[in-house]
Amino acid sequence: MKIPLKYTIRNFRTRRLTTAITVIGIALVVFVFTAVLMLAAGVRKTLVATGSTENIIVARKAAQGEISSIILNDTYNIILSLPQVAKGSDQRPIASGDVVVIINLPKIGVDGGISNVTVRGVSPAAFTLRPQVKIVEGRMFNWGAREVVVGSSIAKRFEGVQIGGTVKFGGDAWTVVGRTEAGGTAFDSEIWGDVSQLQDAFSRRGAFSTITFRMTNPDWVDAIKKAFEEDNRLQQFEPKTEQAYFEEQSEFMAIFISVLGIFITVFFSVGAIIGAMITMYAAVANRTVEIGTLRALGFRRRSVLAAFMTESMLISLIGATIGLFIASWLQLLTVSTLNFGSFSELEFSFTLTFDIILSAFIFSTLMGITGGFLPAVRAARLNIVNALRSA
Repeated sequence: MKIPLKYTIRNFRTRRLTTAITVIGIALVVFVFTAVLMLAAGVRKTLVATGSTENIIVARKAAQGEISSIILNDTYNIILSLPQVAKGSDQRPIASGDVVVIINLPKIGVDGGISNVTVRGVSPAAFTLRPQVKIVEGRMFNWGAREVVVGSSIAKRFEGVQIGGTVKFGGDAWTVVGRTEAGGTAFDSEIWGDVSQLQDAFSRRGAFSTITFRMTNPDWVDAIKKAFEEDNRLQQFEPKTEQAYFEEQSEFMAIFISVLGIFITVFFSVGAIIGAMITMYAAVANRTVEIGTLRALGFRRRSVLAAFMTESMLISLIGATIGLFIASWLQLLTVSTLNFGSFSELEFSFTLTFDIILSAFIFSTLMGITGGFLPAVRAARLNIVNALRSA
């Protein structure tokens, strides 16, 4: 015979305090576990959304990021001559040779400190390639002038980058004339200016960091890669879809956050498992006569084992639900950290996905099974006569 589920649920009411403490412990562990995964997912989402599957970005093969890549002007012209490069209505290639540099800016606040910020020099086609980047305040910078527009994330976190302010880098002063929004992508954490001006300021005349161009046909990725492999002048460069490139840039950072966070979570989970085990051992001790009565009525050992395991897992699932509910509110927050791919500040939001929810419930279930197994075995192995005598 199977022990009814309502028997297990009824026992929650008889041990309110110990059950509540265990539920809270598991909820806190699940909250930390979920927050870590949401943090890593937020990084991936922000950087993946930065790129487009219609664009190809070209960088030097040995480069770990845009700031360490160099493409000379001759190579730039060779790439733009490829038939896979789309052209606009004026018959000019829809392409932008970008110069990417890192500068230091002071953060807003008394103890804000200094942090790295990405400055991107772009060509006019950059705004066609990245339509998510829009001027929302002020105006567009003038081509040929030492003017810049700043991403919304930079504008709210750093000093001197508000419209009308002046930023000093590259041996000159640059006037902030506009603020951009890029739909929560990494471009929100960048400063944009005229590529030719940045080339002059950083002595990079005739060289770019990366080249981004729109494909004539989105299905021509393999054809573009083959063209690079067959041309000796292009073999030291690697073309990737913009989305794939930024996704790869997010991997190391996301993995680092996940591994470090999960290590901390596992450490805390030991305490939650011990708490669940103590709760279940106490339940066995307090219900010895009940267990003996159940066995005398004909309930098998495996039914008793299943009842206590179910109770332990229910406690863990309730804790997981509470932890997930609290963690879900983190989606309202935005945080910034150092992007290991560019060594500059990146702002992103916590992101809750179905996979994270599933992982949290699996993790909590494992805690419930681990914490409840030994007490359940003890309950199942109680001698009927001795259990009834303890009344």
